[in-house]
Amino acid sequence: MKIVGASIGSDVHTAGLITFLNLAKREGYEVMNLGGAVPIEKLVEVIEKEKPEMVSISYRLGKEPLKKLLEEFFDLIDKKNLGNRKFIFGGTVETGEVARSFGRFQEVFDGRQEIEDIVMLLRGEKRRSRGKEMPPQTLWERVEYKRPYPLFRHHIGLPTIEETVREIEILSESGLLEVVSLAPDQNAQQYFFEPEKMDPKQDGAGGVPIRSVEDFKRLYEATRRGNYPLVRCYAGTRNLLKMSRILKETINNAWAAIPIFWYSELDRRSERPLEEAIEENMEAIRWNAENGVPVEINDAHQWGLRFAHDALVVAVAYIITYIAKKMGVKHYVQQYMLMTPHFLSPKYDIAKNLAMKEIVKSFEDESFKVYTMIRAGLLSMPADEHMAMGQLVSEMLYGSYLKPDIVHIVAYSEAIERAKSKEIIESVKMVKRALAIAREGLPDFEVDPDVANRKEYLKSEAMIIVEAVKKMGEKMGSDDPLLDPKVLERAVRLGILDAMGLSGSGVAPGKIEIDFSEGRVDPVKGGRVITEKERLKEFLDV
Repeated sequence: MKIVGASIGSDVHTAGLITFLNLAKREGYEVMNLGGAVPIEKLVEVIEKEKPEMVSISYRLGKEPLKKLLEEFFDLIDKKNLGNRKFIFGGTVETGEVARSFGRFQEVFDGRQEIEDIVMLLRGEKRRSRGKEMPPQTLWERVEYKRPYPLFRHHIGLPTIEETVREIEILSESGLLEVVSLAPDQNAQQYFFEPEKMDPKQDGAGGVPIRSVEDFKRLYEATRRGNYPLVRCYAGTRNLLKMSRILKETINNAWAAIPIFWYSELDRRSERPLEEAIEENMEAIRWNAENGVPVEINDAHQWGLRFAHDALVVAVAYIITYIAKKMGVKHYVQQYMLMTPHFLSPKYDIAKNLAMKEIVKSFEDESFKVYTMIRAGLLSMPADEHMAMGQLVSEMLYGSYLKPDIVHIVAYSEAIERAKSKEIIESVKMVKRALAIAREGLPDFEVDPDVANRKEYLKSEAMIIVEAVKKMGEKMGSDDPLLDPKVLERAVRLGILDAMGLSGSGVAPGKIEIDFSEGRVDPVKGGRVITEKERLKEFLDV
């Protein structure tokens, strides 16, 4: 495709024009830059001669002069029958308003957009020129399509289907989200297949009251516009295998998020005994893998939300990745929830997540692809919306060091009320700007000896925990302890896998004491930080 660009009239400013044309050239377009202060007649003459598919016009010098210039331009374009092409405008907020008023420009860039938005426009135009109207509809293809920029994801689940549909339509038309996550209410998550057990008084509690296959189809249809975002949904807390089938059939589930230990008696989100839950969850993971659905196993941050110490969270990341690969998962999503627990300092948060990422990525090969997803912490989001905005942006800024493929945004309003399209769009824009700044160059955290040493320490300590689980499993006669529900259940009951926040669960001991005084989370005994060899000596024969 060919693009002709010019700053028109007496405007000699060409920085924006040059940026746009250079981005287009990088995306494979043939470009012709006419420069600044180009007369309207000359621009039209070049359009007539070169026959470009796209024309980029820039102007920054004021509203009234631009109005007259554009009237002259489109009069000539129409007289010469040259209007069958795309017109793009770049300028200021003021001149952008004038350009929009003509209704002739496909896109108006007025300084409020990021480089990423321009690149996505150019890629979209190239797809349309090849007869492909919508972006890719699988996770792995969408990630590659948008690279080097991450996909943006947000969840939505309002008290009624109608309201949720309306907000999803707005989000899809905005083009700002590549992934819409449906959040069903607790009734749906627990009793979708047993509606007689639902409590009508709890309809809409915590999410959208999805009650039928048709509801799923209606919500999916709301995304068939704008940038056609991928759609995914919570897995449910019971009957995960049956729910997996429905999600694939109705919403083309972008990926399944299924835990190993949770949605059980351990967290009381269902009444399933822990061993039974582990077995059923693994079956659901296997089914999704066999049917080409990417999988996220979200245990690492679930343990973090219960105040597990850092080394245990890293160990869990190893175990769940091992399970995913053994279950045949081809495309694996690993989520890194930042500031979880909320008293982590940025540098030790980065160290913990780098340790996790290196361990998880070590499993990667031609048959097992890992995708990195960062997310703002749930425990740490303030109820003051302006403080929450500050936290969201700061977390995503330093979290971008992890080089995410997906950014799971938690809107600034989430600690106050459920986010609607307005708050979600505002939050996405904030984060997009933070990531754009980060792309200009973050400091290298791993040069900091505290970060580097902590990362290596956590990897080493995590593997001691993994080894304790394996040794216990071998004594139980298991051929593959990390894949054995009986072994994993026993590891929780005995406290190899434990967290302070599980005290009183009746399943895990919940006896671990932690120290977080220096912005990291370590196990302590008698007021002293202890190693995993000390904590687990009865299981390690040391």
